[in-house]
Order: sequence, then C-alpha cells, then structure tokens
Amino acid sequence: MAVTMGTPLTRVLGPKTAGSMADQLGLHTVGDLLRHYPRRYASRGEQADLADVQVGDRVTVLAQVRSVTTRPMRNRRGSLTEVVVGDGSGRMKLVFFNHRHAQLKPNAWGMFAGTVGEWRGEKQFAHPDMHLLEGTDDEDDWARALVPIYPASKDVSSWVIQKSVKLLLGASGGLEELVQDPLPEKIRTRHGLLPLAGALLDIHRPTTLDDVERAVGRLKWDEALVLQLTLAARRRAAALEPGIARPRRSGGLLDAVDAALPFALTEGQREVGEELAAELDRDQPMHRLLQGEVGSGKTVVALRAMAQVVDAGGQAALLAPTEVLAAQHARGIRELLGTLGRAGELDGDPAGTRVVLLTGSLKAAARRQARAEVADGSAGIVIGTHALLQEGVEFADLGLVVVDEQHRFGVEQRDALRAKGNRPPHVLVMTATPIPRTVAMTVYGDLEISTLRQLPSGRGGVSSSVVPAVEKPGWVDRAWERLREEVGAGRQAYVVCPRIGDVAGDEPEDADGAPPEDEEGPRSDRRPPLAVLDVAELLRSGPLAGLRLDVLHGRMTPEEKDATMRAFAAGETQVLVATTVVEVGVDVPNATVMVVMDADRFGVSQLHQLRGRVARGRHPGLCLLVTEAPTSSPTGQRLAAVAATSDGFELARLDLETRREGDVLGAAQSGRRSGIRLLSLLEDEELIATARTEATALLATDRGLADHPGLAAEVAALATDERADYLEKA
Repeated sequence: MAVTMGTPLTRVLGPKTAGSMADQLGLHTVGDLLRHYPRRYASRGEQADLADVQVGDRVTVLAQVRSVTTRPMRNRRGSLTEVVVGDGSGRMKLVFFNHRHAQLKPNAWGMFAGTVGEWRGEKQFAHPDMHLLEGTDDEDDWARALVPIYPASKDVSSWVIQKSVKLLLGASGGLEELVQDPLPEKIRTRHGLLPLAGALLDIHRPTTLDDVERAVGRLKWDEALVLQLTLAARRRAAALEPGIARPRRSGGLLDAVDAALPFALTEGQREVGEELAAELDRDQPMHRLLQGEVGSGKTVVALRAMAQVVDAGGQAALLAPTEVLAAQHARGIRELLGTLGRAGELDGDPAGTRVVLLTGSLKAAARRQARAEVADGSAGIVIGTHALLQEGVEFADLGLVVVDEQHRFGVEQRDALRAKGNRPPHVLVMTATPIPRTVAMTVYGDLEISTLRQLPSGRGGVSSSVVPAVEKPGWVDRAWERLREEVGAGRQAYVVCPRIGDVAGDEPEDADGAPPEDEEGPRSDRRPPLAVLDVAELLRSGPLAGLRLDVLHGRMTPEEKDATMRAFAAGETQVLVATTVVEVGVDVPNATVMVVMDADRFGVSQLHQLRGRVARGRHPGLCLLVTEAPTSSPTGQRLAAVAATSDGFELARLDLETRREGDVLGAAQSGRRSGIRLLSLLEDEELIATARTEATALLATDRGLADHPGLAAEVAALATDERADYLEKA
C-alpha cells in the first residue's frame, strides 16, 4: 500500500488505535502523526523526572524496577502487589490489586504511565499502564541512548505512539519516499538545514541530543516560513486592492481639530500623524497597527486621521469593544469638535460634520435615525460597538476604519466593517497592550506597525506598590487610608475586583469575558475571587464609610453604565468599585488612586492597562496591588515586577514569559491544535525575522510560489485549516 503524508491513520494503524488518536489527540493522517513530536527524551539513569513529578500529574516515566512485594490484603479478599521503581534520582511505588504482573522483576526497565497519587506521604501509581523494554521487539529501541516520550492521552500511551511512528518510518521504503520536502533547496543550503526526511527521522529516533537540536532547528523553520508566507500573502493581497486616496485639505475639519486641541501634540504623535496622513493620501489602502503606552494619546492621532478622511469627502468609523468606551469616545469627540460636530443642527457649523453613536442599546427610533445619517453621508464620524457590523448599517462612502483595542476583535470583524465600503477603506487598528517584536511579526504580521512611547507632558505619572495582605495586614488598612487622603484632597479613586458577585456560579469578569488564568495552575484550596458587590458593601460600612461610592460592572444595562460613568466623570461619585469594564479607554483625569483587589488574579498586561486609568491629569497617581500571594512565590514576584516598572514593552515580554505561548497564539482555544508546535516566540526572534525576509523575497518574484508546489500546499493548508484560528487575532 502506497503511504503518503495525507494517508488516513485508519489505513495504517487500524480503526481502534487510529480512532483513539483522532478523538483524543486530534491526529488523523500520517502527516499529523509524524508532526506529533516527542515532548522530551529519557535515558536510563540520567533523567530526574521522578523527583519532579507532582501529585495529580498525568505523566509517563522511564524507570527501573527496584523491588516487588506481594501480600494478602487485610480488609478484603485478594492480594496487593507493590512495585518500587526508580530512575537514578527519585522513586515511586506502583500498586496493583489482584494482579501480580509476573514480568515485573527487579532490574527490569520499563515505561510507566498514569496519574500520580499519594499514599501516606509517598507518591504512587495505582494500576499504571506500562511497557517493559525487553525482548526482541524493543532491542533496537533499547539500544538507543534516548527514548522519546510523547504527549499522550488516557487511551493512547507514549509507547503506542512510539511504535506507531516506528511503523511509519519503515513504511514505503522509508521517509525519503514518504516525505516531499516543501522547503526550497536554496533556503535549506543558505541556512544549513537538514532535509525534512532527515529531520523527522532524527526527532523521532535520535541517537544524541545534537540530532534532536538539528532536527528541531529544521522543523521550526517549516513553521516560521509557512506562517510568514501566509502573512506576507495577506499583505500583498491587501496592497493589490485599489482603494481611494484621502488627501489632506487645508482649512477643513483637521485644521479645526488641531486648533481646538487644548494641548500640544507630542513629537511621537506628530510623527505618527504624518505617517498616517501620507498613507491616507495613497490609493493603496492603509493597513496599520498603532500601538502605544497607556495614555500616550492614540485616540487623538486616530481622530486627526478621521478628520482628514472627512475633509476628503469620506466617512470614518470607529469600532470600540464596549458601549462604555464607545459612548466616551463619542462624548469626547463631540466636545472637541463643538459646533463642527453638529452640522445640520440649529447651532451647527455647516462646514463641519455629524458625529453619530450607534450601539446595540439604542432605542428603535434613535437607531433608525443614526442608520439614516450613516447611509446618506451626513454622519462623517460614526462611533459604535459590534452594532456597526450588523446588516442594515450602510455607509455612503466609508473611507477609514479605526478599530480600538484590537485584541478584543478578530480579523473577521475587521473585514466585516471593511466590506461596508464601496472600495476597500483604509484601516487603522489600535492597541494599548504593547506587543513584543516576535508577536508583532506573527500574530499581527499582516499589518505595518507604528509605536507611540512618549506620554503627553503634564501627566503626573503612576507609582505602584504591592500590598501583601496576609504577610502585612496593616498595609491593607494603610491602603484605605491613602485612598481617603486622595479623596480628601478633592481627587477620586477606583477599586477593582475580579468578579461581580451576587450570582451563583458568577465567573471572574476580565476584559474578554473569561476567567483570568493563574500561571501556577488551578488550586482547589483558593477562596473565590473577591466580588464588586460584596467589596462595595464592606467598604461602605467600613474603611470608606461616608464617601460617595458607586459600582460599575458588566451586568448593568448600558444606560446604567453610562449614567454611572457620567456621575464619576463629573465628580459626583468619589470612589468607583468596578470590574475590568474600566480597563480600557475610561478617561477621568481627576482619578488618582486605584486599589486592585486580588491582583494575583489578573494578567501582567491587564494590570498595566488598569493602572493606566489613573494619573491621566496633572496629579501623580498611585496603584496598590492587594494580594494574598506570598511575596516569595512566582505570583508575588510577578506582581513585584509589575510594580517595579511602568515600561509596557518590558511588561509585555514578562507577560509572554509567564503565559503558555499557545495562549498567545490562540492554540489552546476550543481544544484545537495549533500549527505552531516547536516555534518559540521568546527564543526564536531572529529565526522568525529571517523567515519573514525569506517569505517576502519568495513572494516578490514574478512566479511567487509557482515553482514551489510543496510550500504553496503548506500555505494553502494553513490558510484553510482551523489550526490557523490564532491568525484571526490579527
């Protein structure tokens, strides 16, 4: 039977094994199995895995039988067999009830898999799966110095995968016949890379760790190049779409905006503004990501670009992730434009435009009027939430799409708004979450990038401190005293909690509607996260008694949220107890202190975003991170790192280090497998950059990938495969 990379595993391994691999590991074809790489490699007496395993882990260990004892059970019929195994650094007990396992003898080596339990302080496996490395079938494997340990499942053990891979490696005359190398020979030669067949052989059946290193180096190249080709193809496709130039016009709305600004633009804002103005002046649609520190003034840069498009006869749409933020944008832009934002009204300037807010909570009559103004073009600046994407929202001439807080939206939402233009509009996406270079080259690789690092002059700056509630309970009392001092001086404060409260099964409410993850994993002994409704009551009757306090969270109606934010912005509320609904965009310059409860429940970038809500005026700000995590724990150290620096780009790298990289690429979502298996965003920055250069050069030729069908097939597979979902973050 001829076997190829696309051959179903059912034809090679049989229905039972193949079915388990498909159901539990997502492996369907020969190629899937060959790309299922070992997690690590074990060798007799050299690894320290038994000393490292933790109770509750499901693991596979390579160990030697030290002793076997069988005795009658005390309280019921039958026998108990206890086998002690060791690996040179640790030991574990295997327990079998009424199974003697005669082949388990002292000095025998085997692989044992199961969930680690504990009995009387000693780690053990109860009835583990096992595979003894003896006999003719294993002599070749056992002669090897390294034994591959694969990511496995309940019904598909590491040794079953190992035997299945061995079967494939010997099929159809070997890997050279089975594998077509997609990488052009010139690229392989230029970078000293193994052929694909050799790399797959060495990663599955290495003799030395040097073999593994060379194989991994080659296989990482496959992932990086295919990824960068996919992104480069997107950039080229976007560049070929004819758009409409929106040149700058003097004496128009943009000049009026500049004249109305109550502050001078920073040098960075001017430079990025000129960059955007030049791109808007071209027929080729702009596709740009504007990243900037919290409070660096991205919205002003975006408003100036929108004004330029309106001056050129087009419309600009600003897509915001929440109604609170959309309403705030609309208020701020209307106030800045004054009569120029009310064209057609009694006191409006006919030389201006109309600013329209379109959200899901609008009453039917207001929604109809807003849609009509968008459709006839009288609304030059349209601000909204996902409601902008709905059917029935039609633009007269959409010239610019601005997406605020890009990480909340997917490519399909961005494209849905772009599709409302008669011709492809210019696109500007913004994020206040600084992006490490490797993430920018992968997750956001189809966008050109501008960066704002400079904060506007006159900002007071934020100092941050960790408040270890268990180790120093007196510091918590002092935190509330400091908050009262700020309010007593005429300023305002936020108290942020991870959960809303008052509902059974209430989940932590983070920016994306999902419970924040703790990098130390789930801990059943942890109390539930603190909740807004509970904390607000405790503060009203306790340390903040007498202050004007209100709450804000995601279960409130849009009208309630808007009224609450208006009252806070007007100074009527002194303390706002909220969830992370205040994380992005909320701008109250008089707020100078933020107390984050259960700060360990939030991610690094999220904490940086949250503290960006204070010190947005001339007064200095204070952010207090309250936690029960021990100061010496990894979580305590992470919080200390957040408190120690205000550099968002440094924190973004820390965030990448403390999260699973699959989460960055979206690989863990919905249980799907990611196309990225070996590539590391932390370790492979230069490889990714080099692959980006090679991808751009390959696509710049007249024939593109026409002379490289294998590579073209890999790109096509990634572009259509559900494993590419992580690209949709861009």
